[in-house]
Amino acid sequence: MSIEGQELDYAGGGLARETNWWGAFVIGLAGTILVTGIAPVMVTALGAASIPIIVLVTLSGWLLCLLLAELSAMMPERTGGSPSYAYPAYKERWPGLAKHINGFTAWAYWLGWFPVAPLNMILASFYLGDRFGLNLESGFTPINTFISWWTLGIALVGILLFFIPAYLGIRFGTVFATVLAILSMIPLTFLAIAWIFNPSTVDFGELSGFTQLDGSSFFSGVGGYGWLTIYLAYSFLLTWNVIAMEAAACYIGECKDPDRDAKIALNLEGGYGLFVYTLIPLAFVVVLGADALSNPDLVDPATMFVTFAGQVFEGVGGEFLNWLIASMLIIALALSALNAIMGCARSLHQMSIDGQFPRFFQKVNRHGVPDRAMLFNVLASLVVVFAGGAVEIYSFSNVGYTISMVPVLVGYYLLRTHRPDARRPFRLPEYFKYVALALAVFYFIIWLVGGIYFSIIGGTQIYYFLGWITLLAYLPLYYYRTRVEDAKLEPAASPDAAPATG
Repeated sequence: MSIEGQELDYAGGGLARETNWWGAFVIGLAGTILVTGIAPVMVTALGAASIPIIVLVTLSGWLLCLLLAELSAMMPERTGGSPSYAYPAYKERWPGLAKHINGFTAWAYWLGWFPVAPLNMILASFYLGDRFGLNLESGFTPINTFISWWTLGIALVGILLFFIPAYLGIRFGTVFATVLAILSMIPLTFLAIAWIFNPSTVDFGELSGFTQLDGSSFFSGVGGYGWLTIYLAYSFLLTWNVIAMEAAACYIGECKDPDRDAKIALNLEGGYGLFVYTLIPLAFVVVLGADALSNPDLVDPATMFVTFAGQVFEGVGGEFLNWLIASMLIIALALSALNAIMGCARSLHQMSIDGQFPRFFQKVNRHGVPDRAMLFNVLASLVVVFAGGAVEIYSFSNVGYTISMVPVLVGYYLLRTHRPDARRPFRLPEYFKYVALALAVFYFIIWLVGGIYFSIIGGTQIYYFLGWITLLAYLPLYYYRTRVEDAKLEPAASPDAAPATG
């Protein structure tokens, strides 16, 4: 479509406009809730040395949200979030390249987001196991050595159940997500500032010099690797989590007033994400301390939030407090899993409309949502459950996620440079086009160098390799669409045809 006579021309997603900034914000909180997985990993691996790295990468995520607020308001008919904004930026100047950038970016984004559902259900099983005394020792040795029968069952049932509100449309999904969001924002906000209410549990000396767990300096190497290599490797984990605040952009194409809603939803998402992602790991360090964080017998990363709450409010609430925190965190993980099923399905849907993915994914159900794309996410998630652990899924999934942002950020620069007068309901200062380029370079280095080194340091080479295989699966899917499906149509048929409904 053309925007009020301006140069931009693109195909819309054709989804029902039944939500507003609140709907985009609360469902997009799924990205912020990923703090439940990454904060324990970072502080138990690097201690106080993780804090500057977390702050730096999280700030980049906040800047990304600002850039996407401009792009999403500029292209209100696009659906699927950040990857969908790259295509119009390249389309006129390099049409042949643009279609591959669009397809690759959307597929890489899908690889980054859909594993959030199985990961969060695995994390939820840990909290349920801790509360109910379930045996989470591996019970599935013939398939792998990571996952227990309880974890498997909880994850599979949870993923299948979340397909129901996702299928029933954005309006119902927003109501469902609002309930989950309120119940999840409470514990996350509370835990971020809980230490204020009991300062006797806090030791700010733990932050002195931002040393590593063994007391060595911030610039010390670990395990034979230099400090820069270590921090790039762990930044690879961080980008999969802390820049996921951008998830709110997936739903701007379904907002009734995207000109207004885009800037509100994404500014709120970025601001709240910055608050949660920085304060929670900082609180872990100053309350639990390096000695406890380095001792798995004292602090289990899988249930660290409950341990933290118990120490801050020692003697207050007792077992009731542990149950309350665990329950709210399980709800938070559920919200994030719901978005993983809904959000990147929009990307596959938009890619199919644009002509780079099988037509099967164009279908929209009677509730106005891409049900086939969401069902595809569910089936793929059920497979990834068998990876069994957070670090393994991070390594597999981030082969796609961080690199998907690079073409979008370069596209922002191209649009500001070559289409300066295009309609922009929300417009950042001119220098932000250079901020976008700097972020693109930053993310590319983390993705390439950090990804390789993390797979080696973390011993996840096989998952990293499987991530690359999945990423390259875009090529046969594109070939099927263009050489098989499109070849059967009349030469005049357009790949940008309206999606089917049913």
